[in-house]
Amino acid sequence: MFSHASVLLEETLEWLDAKPGSVVVDGTLGGCGHALSLLKRIGPAGRLIGFDKDPEAVRQARQDLRVFGDQVMIFHDDFKNIASRLESLELKANGVLLDLGVSSPQLDRAERGFSFKADGPLDMRMNPEETLTAREVVNRYPEKALADIFRKYGEERYSRRIAKRIMEIREKRRIESTAELESIVWQAVPSATRHGRIHPATRVFQALRIEVNKEIEALEVFLSNILGALETDGRVVILSFHSLEDRLVKTFFREYDRQKKGEILTKKPVIPQLEEIQNNPRSRSAKLRAFRKI
Repeated sequence: MFSHASVLLEETLEWLDAKPGSVVVDGTLGGCGHALSLLKRIGPAGRLIGFDKDPEAVRQARQDLRVFGDQVMIFHDDFKNIASRLESLELKANGVLLDLGVSSPQLDRAERGFSFKADGPLDMRMNPEETLTAREVVNRYPEKALADIFRKYGEERYSRRIAKRIMEIREKRRIESTAELESIVWQAVPSATRHGRIHPATRVFQALRIEVNKEIEALEVFLSNILGALETDGRVVILSFHSLEDRLVKTFFREYDRQKKGEILTKKPVIPQLEEIQNNPRSRSAKLRAFRKI
């Protein structure tokens, strides 16, 4: 079962402001929490077009949304292709939503390899049909490339030490599991830093996931093309979960605002209330930004 607690649900609906009869796009269907709420907003005259890279999420979404019939169209595709898909359908959207990051079903299943909380294979593919895995990155990338990934995508201050330790282990054996990698990172960082607010391996796992799924590249493509896929007054709402994504969204929105192509609706990012964080701890890092095309 592919279920997932939708983060900032009410805030997302408010800023997307989908009206009855609207065409809306959910670029990251996941467990369909946002999609179901949007379908209530747009009513039977509206259309929802959904995307997800994960074939399991797509299968579940088609099952959960089948009662809506032709009102819903679902693609097993990366959100970076939303603009080209809409063009081929000769449609423009009134609203587009992206909920970035990893869903709970992906994180919680050890065999997907996204988390070190339970031992599993070093995989991390959102789309298991892709070829690049975290195992390949860890065992084949040169030391400098690994360090660069950990620093750029994980903002890991000990990126070089961790990459060096990985290379030392690689000389003896392949690194196959999430538990192995977690242990290697633990050994590589200074002992004084091992008991901070977050586990030392968290940033490394984040960086590998971003590299495996080419998440930053996909977001850049999406942001570069999405205004052309929107109707006038159409809105884009993006939920991000780490600073790299949030900075990228903020930069694009500011540039579009400067060019008078639209206006930033959220002067500061919208963040979850304390009650939501208590009910869903994974929401604590979420930031919502919204933009309207003019």
